[in-house]
Amino acid sequence: MLATLAIEKNAHEVALENFDLAANALDLDDNVRAMIKYPERILTVSVPVRMDTGKIVRFEGYRVQHSTLRGPAKGGIRFHPNVTVDEVKALATWMTWKCAVVNIPFGGGKGGVTCNPKVLSLGELERLTRRYATGILPLIGPEKDIPAPDVYTTPQIMAWIMDTYSMTKGYPVHGVVTGKPISLGGSLGRNEATGRGVFYTTLSSCQHLGIPLQGARVVVQGFGNAGSIAANLFHEAGAKVVAVNDSRGCICNLKGLDIPAVIAYKNRTGTVIGFPGADSIKPEELLAMECEILVPAALENAITAENAHTIRARIISEAANGPVTPEADRILDEKGVFLIPDILCNAGGVTVSYFEWVQDENHLFWDEQDVNSRLERVMIRAFQDVLKIHLDRKVSMRLAANMLGIGRVADASHVRGLYP
Repeated sequence: MLATLAIEKNAHEVALENFDLAANALDLDDNVRAMIKYPERILTVSVPVRMDTGKIVRFEGYRVQHSTLRGPAKGGIRFHPNVTVDEVKALATWMTWKCAVVNIPFGGGKGGVTCNPKVLSLGELERLTRRYATGILPLIGPEKDIPAPDVYTTPQIMAWIMDTYSMTKGYPVHGVVTGKPISLGGSLGRNEATGRGVFYTTLSSCQHLGIPLQGARVVVQGFGNAGSIAANLFHEAGAKVVAVNDSRGCICNLKGLDIPAVIAYKNRTGTVIGFPGADSIKPEELLAMECEILVPAALENAITAENAHTIRARIISEAANGPVTPEADRILDEKGVFLIPDILCNAGGVTVSYFEWVQDENHLFWDEQDVNSRLERVMIRAFQDVLKIHLDRKVSMRLAANMLGIGRVADASHVRGLYP
């Protein structure tokens, strides 16, 4: 998908285009735009790693802080073969608006290493993580930049980063990362938070549109953490999850998949392919299936101008970052598809990361029910804030969310006296 993105329009260009659309709608002053549009810091680091064979292989890593106007930078670290600095800049930009949409006191950051973690041994992965963490040490810390898991990174990887940082201080610093194991100051409910946020915003959309969730057909593109958890929550709520996919292929059952069984099967085999009682379909067929709810939960650029006309969903819930291009946005809007934009839909992860950071800094931890109920309140309030702009200004949900987030960051810049 990222290869397609690079040919058409890179992720950072998409982020800047969406910024300009929202800034124009807000009639933002040029001075404000100059202050908040571009990243504050971009760090590129060399990551040499001794492999198990004894050979040293050099990887390249990045950490971008887009904005610290509203608080410390916050954002995940991804390990993926297609990581580029432009992708990381785009993700950091979206994180700024995302944190502002749910109104938590963070700015946007993001990191990544260009590598394929699937071919690395556990020892190689640990050495890569620690070397990368050492490279970005000047930027990170609980008061200035707090990384978290993202694509192909895990609580274990966050634990290694925390440990590497703590060794430089001489004492444990739990708040330097979020998404950690519970035993190291992680928060209950963090692992499920992104998928749970997708569920809450989709449920709110169904209520707004008068679509009963019971019996609604759901298609999930990307059966990783967010996609599988969201699928399970839809299944538990009585919806029919009719198709899912992972990086190896797609499966479908029009009567509804047994999602807990699919999750168990994938945990056992490493893929959804071959799940008993399901048919194999092509990726383009999955996106084009008739359904009430389509959840793109994989990588960027899943829905483009080339395939947007094939979409037959009533609601698109963007669990991934940037899965719909601006050109596809316009096509979907004309088709009457109700789209929950990524900076709202998948903000559950950063919201509970904020909760984890608060718990770490106060050395006081909450039970899971408390975490989930707080998350539900934040997500529903943010949805209603975006929906109000959507209805009052008669703009798309994407533009409404960007207007809300960018407007709050612009206001912070003004209140701090950072422009005339």
